[in-house]
Amino acid sequence: MSNDKPFSPARQNTSAQVRNPSPAASAARGSPRPSHENTQTKSRDGTPSRPVGQLWAVVMAVVSIISVQLGVSLFVPVIEAYGPLSSSSLRLSWAALALLVVVRPPLHRMTASQWKAAVMLGAGMAVLTLAFFMAIERLPQHLAVALEFCGPLLVAAVGARGHRALVWPVLAAAGIVLLAIGDARLGGVDVLGIAYALLAAAGWATYIVMMKRVGRVFPGLQGLTVSLMVAALFSLPFAAAETGSLVFPARQLLLTAGLAILVPLVPYILEIQALRRLSAATFGVLMSLEPAIAAVAGWLILGQSMDGQQILGVGLVVAASIGVVRAANAPPA
Repeated sequence: MSNDKPFSPARQNTSAQVRNPSPAASAARGSPRPSHENTQTKSRDGTPSRPVGQLWAVVMAVVSIISVQLGVSLFVPVIEAYGPLSSSSLRLSWAALALLVVVRPPLHRMTASQWKAAVMLGAGMAVLTLAFFMAIERLPQHLAVALEFCGPLLVAAVGARGHRALVWPVLAAAGIVLLAIGDARLGGVDVLGIAYALLAAAGWATYIVMMKRVGRVFPGLQGLTVSLMVAALFSLPFAAAETGSLVFPARQLLLTAGLAILVPLVPYILEIQALRRLSAATFGVLMSLEPAIAAVAGWLILGQSMDGQQILGVGLVVAASIGVVRAANAPPA
């Protein structure tokens, strides 16, 4: 997901599931995130939903982002106590188990093309989640999320019309540089952490591209459910390598199960409801607030303060995300 930014399966529509990519569509979360086609609800006479309904949709979208980044912040003590790989794998496993119980995809009737798409998407999910929390172990939340955001932002820029859209990744890069310079001045920047965050960005980009293919070959939430199951299975060997076995402490199991509610289950429910009332462009702009909310969550919960230069850097990343969302949704000239 930002990416959970971690991974957040809330970025998939129950009706169509196939969208043009945008930077926000994510989290990891984790909630994790492709953009969404216009699923705006209309009344019986065909007019858009009332302003009150749209206002609630905006509130739900913002609460979804808060849930994703709050989940990331609260997850940091867990990965410090038990390790990022095993903890991330458990959270993937809990989320996959919940969806398997609810959706119950017909695994025995899946075709070869469906399995191929699900495996590729699941691999992207696993890379996104594991790499992101490896980065979070080494970097402040605001920098890790900003770096992770490069994946969906670049996908959206490539899909936008015209070469001028490529200015937005440059603007985001400038913001990330300001963040990194500030963190280096405050206490140093872990180069390996940056590499993990960029690997998570690649996983997020893969997630966006493959989600479109999964949406074409699966009905409803079956593709997301199977892909999440695959991601959990992919992550287990890394968890075993970190802990030496697949036997986990009861407290770790309990904490990861609880945090799986914050990401991805709560964002999933909220975003599905919001998407029924908001256009893709509006939803994408709202999701572009994620780096800023990540910075606030890191400051309030983890005590990760920022100076004025870093605040400007976050602002540039948010502006770049909004710009690329608008460019991707602009009508042809």
